[in-house]
Amino acid sequence: MLTPEQENYILKNAYVPEHTVGLMVSLSEGDGYLCDDYFFCRRDDWIVLVGYPLLEEFVLDQFETVLEKIRKDFKPARISLIAPQISPGLSTACRQRDSDYYYTVASEPPVVGDAVKRNLKKAARVLTVERGTEMGNAHRELVDEFFDRARPPERVRNLFVKLPRYVAATQTAWVLNAWYSDDRLAAFYVADLAARRFTNYIIGCHSKLSYVRGASDLLAAELIQMSAENGKAYIHMGLGVNDGVRRFKEKWGARPERRYEMCELVFKRPLLRQFINSVLKTHE
Repeated sequence: MLTPEQENYILKNAYVPEHTVGLMVSLSEGDGYLCDDYFFCRRDDWIVLVGYPLLEEFVLDQFETVLEKIRKDFKPARISLIAPQISPGLSTACRQRDSDYYYTVASEPPVVGDAVKRNLKKAARVLTVERGTEMGNAHRELVDEFFDRARPPERVRNLFVKLPRYVAATQTAWVLNAWYSDDRLAAFYVADLAARRFTNYIIGCHSKLSYVRGASDLLAAELIQMSAENGKAYIHMGLGVNDGVRRFKEKWGARPERRYEMCELVFKRPLLRQFINSVLKTHE
């Protein structure tokens, strides 16, 4: 398990959202560890490996050596990993696979277009932005609406379900809310300030039933201002996800900064375990 000194070391050198120790430990419901400068979480026979070394440059062979070391030491049935690169051989063994980019934006007054400025003015006439520290019934109702409308994948649903507990338990998490005057919630963002250099935008949600054009823009502006006030150099805005999400982030100045590769490995079947071993040995 991580010592307090190791946790401080990770947060000091963090540069991807998954280096946010408290968030990852909470979402995985496991314990945090360090292995050769790689942070990972373990719960029972499941490992979540953050394949972005804290100080060294990423080297594929070294990463796969760490992966094999963790597999041998802990003998997990499943490893969920992210990294800037995954070898073709290892990729073929992934049960789930995804590729994207991390988007970041500087914590400084953004240069936005006239359309965004108009949206901000219109939304500000009917909504009030609040920096909160808890998620209540209004947030659950908005999330339920989103689930019914979008049918998000299980990992996104789990994130929304687990966030209220995390927000309540940590002093570095904030909930940015856009409220109507009658206490209806139009939109919210959840962000974390634990990492030394950046703000971690975790997730956001807005209503289509009580839709206000510019509600999410109001929260984006507040997020940038809060980040600057807390001395953060930049904001991690998450992944590109899809064209609509990318366009929203890009209009606020966010740009793809770092490659994201996701892979889930399952070791329950002996033949798959043997195949993974053979793939990793080719890089030794």
